[in-house]
Amino acid sequence: MRLPRPTLRLRLTLVWFGFFLVAGLALLGVTYLLFRNQLPWTLTPPGIKEGHLKRVIVDNGVILTGDAADQLIEAQVAEVSQSFLQQGLVAFLLVAVASGASAWVLTGRMLAPLHRVTATARRIAAAPATERGLHQRIDLHGPDDEVKELADTFDGMVERLEHAFDGQRRFVANASHELRTPLTLNRALVELAMHRKTASPDVLRLGEDLLQINARHERLISGLLLLARSEQELPATTSVDLADVVSHVAGQTAAEAEAAGVTVTVAAAPAPTRGDGLLLEQLVRNLVENGMRHNNKEPGDWVRVESGPLATITVTNSGPVIPAYDVTALFEPFRRLDGDRVTSSNGAGLGLSIVRSVARAHGGTVEARPRDGGGLIVTVRLPGSSPEPGPDFSPCP
Repeated sequence: MRLPRPTLRLRLTLVWFGFFLVAGLALLGVTYLLFRNQLPWTLTPPGIKEGHLKRVIVDNGVILTGDAADQLIEAQVAEVSQSFLQQGLVAFLLVAVASGASAWVLTGRMLAPLHRVTATARRIAAAPATERGLHQRIDLHGPDDEVKELADTFDGMVERLEHAFDGQRRFVANASHELRTPLTLNRALVELAMHRKTASPDVLRLGEDLLQINARHERLISGLLLLARSEQELPATTSVDLADVVSHVAGQTAAEAEAAGVTVTVAAAPAPTRGDGLLLEQLVRNLVENGMRHNNKEPGDWVRVESGPLATITVTNSGPVIPAYDVTALFEPFRRLDGDRVTSSNGAGLGLSIVRSVARAHGGTVEARPRDGGGLIVTVRLPGSSPEPGPDFSPCP
């Protein structure tokens, strides 16, 4: 088991505290030696000498000389020195505790700007979509030291990233709008040519093919526009019951499901939330259409849509077996299991990307996992949703 690595604050505190211990012990040792060397001369009364004797001490009126005086002085020196050393160690321990606490507090105050940088970076990373948190700044005020330079550099980097993401979204939206005009014109010209009385069967067949291709391109452009819109902040939200959304989408896709030979069943339990009704409707529609298109293309295909309490939507479908390692890639734009990156009858490959963007715009999450026996289970949880995984609908017909 790997032990947790000590924090920078703890390491700096230990370094400062260790330096204080070494310096304090050295100071105490030098003071003790100087005090012990000076103490014998302090205990000897000045100006009293008899012949060759160098030390004379008066004890209760008794004058001691020679070895007796030396022994008494040495005993007093040892007693006073021991008392000094004990009291000095007690004082040193008290000061050491105070200095350790002071080092911890001062280190925390010095590292507070770094904690602010870390907190801002975490808020950006924890945003529903990373680009939506790029408006946050550290905006550190203080002396022009290394920490402020780091904070200013971080703010500059985030600002450039924000401009880059904004430019990318504007480009996608503007390009999609510009591409819609020629596609609409192409469709009008093809329909005009097909409705002429002189149109031959070959022209009619060619017109039908061109209209199908044009419709696929229009779906791609609409998907790009919706994807760009869903990646922006919601300007306003209203109360929405996901049960109504699920039932409405099931009714709208009933004809398409019947034509595809897919049975769509609905279990619409009340699931109130707040959000953009049109975006949430598109989210459910994409999930249902994705379940219908990516099926076995055999009799008995089915899709089940369920809305549950705490704003949860679960869409399950029959279909081919999907490897678990391929599920994450399905949420990337223009990604399909068959590797085809060309717009086809199965869509433009933006369905689940739009689902994820809409869920993030509402502060929710989307999860997908393979279903036993084939197919996919996609669960969308909006704010207040349950943390438990969605149910497995494998027994459905």
